[in-house]
Amino acid sequence: MRGIKTRKSNLRKTVFTEVAKMAFEGWDEKKFENLPYKIISGEVAQYRDSVFVEREIVAERLRAAMGLSLRDFNDFESICEGVDESLVDEKYYDPPLIDIIKFACNRCPENRVYVTNGCQNCLEHPCVEVCPKKAISIKNGRSFIDEEKCVRCGMCINACSYNAIIKQERPCAKVCGMNAIKSDALGRAEIDHDKCVSCGMCLVNCPFGAIIDKSQIYQTITALKSSTPVYAAIAPAFAGQFGNVSTGKIRTAFKELGFEDVYEVAVGADLCTIEEAHDFMKEVPEKQPFMGTSCCPAWSVMAKKLFPEFASYISMALTPMVLTARLIKEKHPEGKVVFVGPCAAKKLEASRRTIRSYVDFVLTFEEFDSILEAKGIDIDECAEGEPLGSESSGDGKGFAVSGGVARAVENAIKKLDPDREVLTARAEGLPDCRKMLQLAKAGKYNGYLLEGMACPGGCVAGAGTIAPVKSTAVAVNRMVQSSEEQSVLSSKYKDYLHILEEK
Repeated sequence: MRGIKTRKSNLRKTVFTEVAKMAFEGWDEKKFENLPYKIISGEVAQYRDSVFVEREIVAERLRAAMGLSLRDFNDFESICEGVDESLVDEKYYDPPLIDIIKFACNRCPENRVYVTNGCQNCLEHPCVEVCPKKAISIKNGRSFIDEEKCVRCGMCINACSYNAIIKQERPCAKVCGMNAIKSDALGRAEIDHDKCVSCGMCLVNCPFGAIIDKSQIYQTITALKSSTPVYAAIAPAFAGQFGNVSTGKIRTAFKELGFEDVYEVAVGADLCTIEEAHDFMKEVPEKQPFMGTSCCPAWSVMAKKLFPEFASYISMALTPMVLTARLIKEKHPEGKVVFVGPCAAKKLEASRRTIRSYVDFVLTFEEFDSILEAKGIDIDECAEGEPLGSESSGDGKGFAVSGGVARAVENAIKKLDPDREVLTARAEGLPDCRKMLQLAKAGKYNGYLLEGMACPGGCVAGAGTIAPVKSTAVAVNRMVQSSEEQSVLSSKYKDYLHILEEK
């Protein structure tokens, strides 16, 4: 529920903020062990049936926020077990990035059709009549579904005039386009990590807060406290995330935290667009039937996992995050780079060996907001600094919303080759991305550029965002329209593509 302060979001922010405070103040093992009691105080449970369970769940959240894996509760382990590995400024994410705290899982039903108390025991009983498996009967004055016979076709749901029959699905599994979430022997959700692409949609949609992702909050702050200069690369989805504040104030907030400077990832989006435009013109349809965009790592990994025959059809262009980080390292080879954005999958992308030398840390907007809280920085009260956005195009900034990548590439191709027709299709959310590739497999998208976004709405709906998706999309579009330059071909960095390719 992005943009709505819930008990789940408040708990996440509290955990992140406490870890950030400790990073600024210095490691204290005893204090860390006591944090579950500070966060869940008193003797009365606030969220669940037992205050003791609540504290153990918070302890697991604290470990994940330190970049540690969940404990095995078949063995006794301290909350600080393995923490020495995280008290550094160069720790990468160890798999799995996203996991489930089993004793926090509500054991939601996987998939069932259910009769609610809204049933009126009407005379017509259309639910009974339409059921093709005769799974519905009338018992004790209301409809009753025999779950062993039910095939969940939904005909009874559509037939009921009172909307008294509903379909219940496990929220985390419903949004997983990889079908990576099943039930364990005790009915708790379980992630098949071989299938998971770390899009984070399960994390967002679990209303019980049972799903966690690892963080580099502590390591980032450790780097900021060191003598090594640290630079931020902020994704274009930042628009609207921190309220109605100017980009100059955002830059100042970064500098007050200890960053040397801030670069906009929209610059890398410009370069990514140029590369993809040239690749599309060169490859489609002469050498391959279609081309998929590369910027969303969850989409591209999904495509390669589920449709390996299409692996070479996904653009080989480096993502905006990586291109921007390489630009920063080109200018400041001694510095470290922190990507700040909306995406959980970027954490997985940055942990690849080929990317590690460019992107040192990945923080979500949610995590960055907690760091500001820990330091007592209110962006709205920051002084005006040099604005962001002057070095990138409107099309580059538009990468943050669904359809923006395809539009940018199409616009670039039209300038490079005005007579060429460019066909595009897009899908948002991995379930729909999967359907798009199935249609491509059937030959429905020959000659097309396919844009895939793992999050419904695009990057503005990423798992690490904190503002309402619709208002963020409006803010991004406003930023796009106000750009001095609209075309990526106006980028002053476009010559860097050749330099980066040589390296």
